[in-house]
Amino acid sequence: MASSKDTGKITHKQIEKYRGQVLDWYDTHGRDLPWRYKNGETANPYHVWLSEIMCQQTTVQAVIPYYTKFLSTWPTIEALAQSKQEDVLSAWAGLGYYARARNLHKCAKIIADDLKGQWPKSATELKQLPGIGDYTSAAIAAIAYNEPATVMDGNIERIMARFFGIKDPLPKAKPIFKKYTARFFDEYEKRTGDFAQALMDIGANICTPKNPKCPSCPLKEGCYAYKNSSQESFPRKDKKKQSPHKFGEVYWITNDKGEVLFHRRPEKGLLAGMAGLPTSTWDVHPPNINKPEALKDVQHIQDIHDTPVTIKHVFTHFDLTLALKKAKLADDTKSPNDYFWANPKKQAQALPTVFRKAERIFSSLR
Repeated sequence: MASSKDTGKITHKQIEKYRGQVLDWYDTHGRDLPWRYKNGETANPYHVWLSEIMCQQTTVQAVIPYYTKFLSTWPTIEALAQSKQEDVLSAWAGLGYYARARNLHKCAKIIADDLKGQWPKSATELKQLPGIGDYTSAAIAAIAYNEPATVMDGNIERIMARFFGIKDPLPKAKPIFKKYTARFFDEYEKRTGDFAQALMDIGANICTPKNPKCPSCPLKEGCYAYKNSSQESFPRKDKKKQSPHKFGEVYWITNDKGEVLFHRRPEKGLLAGMAGLPTSTWDVHPPNINKPEALKDVQHIQDIHDTPVTIKHVFTHFDLTLALKKAKLADDTKSPNDYFWANPKKQAQALPTVFRKAERIFSSLR
């Protein structure tokens, strides 16, 4: 089994052989995706960047409709740079991890305004841009410019773990994984982008976490895990710490016009800049429920049903349970700062997932 001190138990000639097999497989079986460029076509860096940012921690099938809508709304990076951040966040609603959308807007402005629409071509330069880290910078450099950058996402990590039999656990062992992965990318400039995307597709469709389809894999001949029937033992991972659980309340406050009160969240913090429903503070159990200061004068807040109703949502660093509450204000009540009245049906599509869950229940009970 491989160790962190050994990345050399495969020759350069073998690497070339396996790379050729992977590319042959890709030419026949590679996925057709809206942002893909195949058969020698030159990739558009804007399309590559947009798809890679959207696909971070999000499935390809979930991304496709968002990607298509984004391009129809903002067909160029210049158009995206001229947009309002609020509009970008609204179009992003439902994809989650909203810092990606804020960085997307910042990055577009830098490229369109400061760099005059010229994309950096090296992974090192790309990584200086907002929201672009090791993986995304390497992916853009490889796919858009055929730069010999080492591309390593979760799918590729899994392939390398099984192929080499890497016993070091993730995420601490990412630098070790990168050394192994680099063996396939170093000094290779012919079809770097195609090779990276081929590995992603193999990870997505063949070298899957459970029940991998090894007989169809172009790398099976040299794969340690396949030879030893230990595919699901790799990659090894450190045990995750249990996420804290927070509690709070979410409010459906209406007026006589049938409008609902929404809250524009602060520019910093969780769901920054997004429109959502008003909520209390979120606190660990036992919860310390405090209404927002702006709603301190709202009276008669009550449960929406005889039996209390809650929604649950999982964020990256904690789990959340919100109790659903309702209230009504007079028709002439002005909305406090950072709050606004809106038609709930029109506003619903721009809500983050946690608030969309609540909105669906509130709307069904009207």
